[in-house]
Amino acid sequence: MTTTDNRTTAEDLIRNVIDDWAKAIRARDLDKMTSNYAPNVLSFDVVEPLQSVGVGAIRERAEEWISSFVGPIGYEIRDLSVTAGDDVAFCHSLNRVSATRIGGHKLDMWWRATVCFQKRGGQWLATHQHNSVPFDVQSGKASLDIRP
Repeated sequence: MTTTDNRTTAEDLIRNVIDDWAKAIRARDLDKMTSNYAPNVLSFDVVEPLQSVGVGAIRERAEEWISSFVGPIGYEIRDLSVTAGDDVAFCHSLNRVSATRIGGHKLDMWWRATVCFQKRGGQWLATHQHNSVPFDVQSGKASLDIRP
C-alpha cells in the first residue's frame, strides 16, 4: 500500500468517526458521542469555559447539552473536509443542530467545527476540537441565525 492509499484510508476512517459521532448525537448515545477522544483532549467550545481539558469534560458537556433537549435531535454536517497523514489528521465542517429545548424554545443553529486527530495505538483519537460561531462586531452578540 502506498502513502497515498494510507492517507485515503485514514481520511475514510476519520470520516467514519465523524459520522459515528453524528449518529450518536441523534441517538443521544453518550458513550458513542465521547468515543474516539484522547484522554487529554483540549476543547474550545461555543459556551463557557474558555477551554476544557480531558474526555471527562467532553462527556460532562455532552451530557448537559443532550439533556437540554426534548424530542428528536436533528444534526447535520456539511462541507466536511479531512486531511490526513500517517499519524496526524485534521478536519473542519459546518455543523447544524435543530431541536426543541426544555421549555419549548426551538433551536436551529449552525457553527464551525475543527477537530485534530492523532493515531494512537492504531486508533484515531481527537486531541483537539474547536467549535465557534461568528459574532456581530456592532452588537458583540453571536450570529446564531447565519446559514451556509
